[in-house]
Amino acid sequence: MTYLLLGAALVALLVWAGGGKSFIQGRGWRFLTGAASTAAFIGAALAGVRGGWPLAILLTVLGSAMGLMTRASGGPRPAPRAPESRMSLADARSILGVGSDASASEIQTAYSRLMRLAHPDKGGTDGLAAQLNAARDRLLKG
Repeated sequence: MTYLLLGAALVALLVWAGGGKSFIQGRGWRFLTGAASTAAFIGAALAGVRGGWPLAILLTVLGSAMGLMTRASGGPRPAPRAPESRMSLADARSILGVGSDASASEIQTAYSRLMRLAHPDKGGTDGLAAQLNAARDRLLKG
């Protein structure tokens, strides 16, 4: 338990020293807070079984706080890169995976299929969705 509390104090000190900015970049912060939250809940359960209720309550609160940090630490998504103003027809066809003789309905079907996989709400990226949109627009609008 002592090591868990020391680890939590170290993380709090690093966050405080960094002015509230994340010292771990990307998804590492989410993984770290999730793992620490799980460890705090396990420690709370063990302390509760041994009769250490004050420590169990403290670790439960600490685990809950870190669990909330896991959800909130996603941060804003970076702004998508603006697609090039004029994408070539060959690039647009290769992005959507259609041939040069593809009809408008085939282009729309390929776009819909790829967008279901690449949409930011489904785990894709904003940049990939923007490229798919630009490719579809380029092929449909000529």
